[in-house]
Amino acid sequence: MPRSAIFAFLALAALVPSVFASSALAARYPGTFNEAETAELDKLSAYLNGIHTLKSNFVQLGPQGELAQGEFDLAKPGRLRFFYNPPSPIVIVATGGDIYVKNAQLNTVDRSSLSDTPLDLLLNQDIDLRHDPMITGIEQQPGALIVHARAATTRNQSNITLVFSYPAIELRQWMVKDNQGGVTTVALTGLQTGAPLPDALFAAPQKDPSKAK
Repeated sequence: MPRSAIFAFLALAALVPSVFASSALAARYPGTFNEAETAELDKLSAYLNGIHTLKSNFVQLGPQGELAQGEFDLAKPGRLRFFYNPPSPIVIVATGGDIYVKNAQLNTVDRSSLSDTPLDLLLNQDIDLRHDPMITGIEQQPGALIVHARAATTRNQSNITLVFSYPAIELRQWMVKDNQGGVTTVALTGLQTGAPLPDALFAAPQKDPSKAK
């Protein structure tokens, strides 16, 4: 594992317990933020609205402690891609309002609505966190601003916690808690914004016809 990935994993593992231990205290009704919280949310909105494309390496820690790495790409509005390094057979692509998960080993492609996942929050063209009903809380920890949010639809009870560096704002990681209570954490390294990303990166994955039964 590259040294940068090791550092990201160690930072990720250290932060997860404190973030979720405080998430219950931070949860609140959307829009009921005080003046300081509103100012922080506006700063984060401005930062996210300044991102049109994003490219980064990532380290992922799964609910059972499984570790994976790969490349993360984002292009607004509404497109993202997780390409997992071998031996993982997984590619995840969001495009056209749907999110696709391809397993090349099983030759399967599963599709669901992007609005059913809290990651939809990152892909909007015009982000206004303080008025977004998905946002349930914001808190400050040493060197970080932490935003708590939920999925946009009632069909899914998952939620997401976004971690930004502070006072120099940069998206560093997020934690997604699924309907079963499992937590998946993703830490970003080598983040680049504004890089041109070809449309082909975000093409909906297809089954391999040569492997079809």
